[in-house]
Amino acid sequence: MPRRAAAPEEFGAVRTDPASVGPVDPPPRLLMGPGPGSADPRVLRAMSAPLVGQFDPAMTGFMAETMALYRDVFRTRNEATLLVDGTSRAGIEAALVSLVEPGDRVLVPVFGRFGHLLVEIARRCGAWVDTIETAWGTVFDPREVERAVARTDPKIVAVVQGDTSTTMCQPLADIGRICRERGVLLYADVTATLGGNAFEMDAWGVDVATAGLQKCLGGPSGSAPISLSPHAVEAVTRRRHVEAGMRDAADELEAAAGGRIASNYFDLAMILDYWGPRRLNHHTEATSMLYCAHECARLVLAEGLRARIERHRLHGCAMLAGLAALGLQVFGDREHRMTNVVGVEIPAGVDGDAVRAAMLADFGIEIGTSFGPLRGRIWRIGVMGYNARRDAVLITLAALEQVLRASGASATSGAGVGAAKEVYQQARAA
Repeated sequence: MPRRAAAPEEFGAVRTDPASVGPVDPPPRLLMGPGPGSADPRVLRAMSAPLVGQFDPAMTGFMAETMALYRDVFRTRNEATLLVDGTSRAGIEAALVSLVEPGDRVLVPVFGRFGHLLVEIARRCGAWVDTIETAWGTVFDPREVERAVARTDPKIVAVVQGDTSTTMCQPLADIGRICRERGVLLYADVTATLGGNAFEMDAWGVDVATAGLQKCLGGPSGSAPISLSPHAVEAVTRRRHVEAGMRDAADELEAAAGGRIASNYFDLAMILDYWGPRRLNHHTEATSMLYCAHECARLVLAEGLRARIERHRLHGCAMLAGLAALGLQVFGDREHRMTNVVGVEIPAGVDGDAVRAAMLADFGIEIGTSFGPLRGRIWRIGVMGYNARRDAVLITLAALEQVLRASGASATSGAGVGAAKEVYQQARAA
């Protein structure tokens, strides 16, 4: 008996008269959570530029420029510096599925939610995953990583630089040295840190790094910059496979030494062929997101990478001082916190979700809570990208003071804004 087609209502669909649906018109928001942040208006303008064909000389020129721009953002000479179409998680998956063959050993130092994500993805790739863990709110001493590498002998160490779930930033230079000395590939997820915290891909010995646009780079999510060292490219291209229908005679003679990469869309060997001189078709490049990523990187370098990192540090310090002056306890190891996200403990007796809802409803400002053991325990307040600026910091602190006082918490009038302004005054005097 044929199966009955399900009615739209069974899937939660809502019947709508198309004539009654207006254009997309989002409410005004100041995004001061852990990401996404508010996109730079110049990036949004770039995204509205007309489309061109994927093999138009203008398009391939933009692709080449984007590669060059992100080499400077990542601080690398890696030729294989490009974009993966998709959110930052697409970049993570592309890196791991292309590097990891079933049975490979991968070591993941976990200090927050996104370390657990690397474990999840590596296991889906068929890896034998070893983990070391430290308390949320702390980072690893490199000697802990060194002992784990010696014990597990991994092919890859996969680590998050800045985990927004805890607001901690893991130092990478010593981990890179350890990996180089032992011939281990080092992958770093720099989604939340690139463009707002120091990252030195070549100097620190990172083989693969992936990012997203929605944090310090000042764009929306949807494109994942990635860079691969020559060693990483070698590991990926030994698994290279050209699709039937795309192969030429030379491709027919080549035989991949490694197993075929399990994902077609995230196959970095094929994506490298697409971005490389052969322009071997793989997918249709997300043109508007390419424009977006290009403009994000252009703006970073026009400002100056050091100046941009200093801007994040300054406004992050001002936010930190303001929150502390409001009587909020800063979460985690201050020495190793990210510049662009501050975590604070929710005061006893205060409904954290109600405060967040009031910030949004009354002031149009979004702040975040966290995940797992920190959900409902801390707020995470971001100062990143376009919103790493004085007015955004002061407005957020003023609004939070009002909401805290309405919720019954003790907060001295004007203390948060005053403390932040002192940081700015000291910076001007220095």
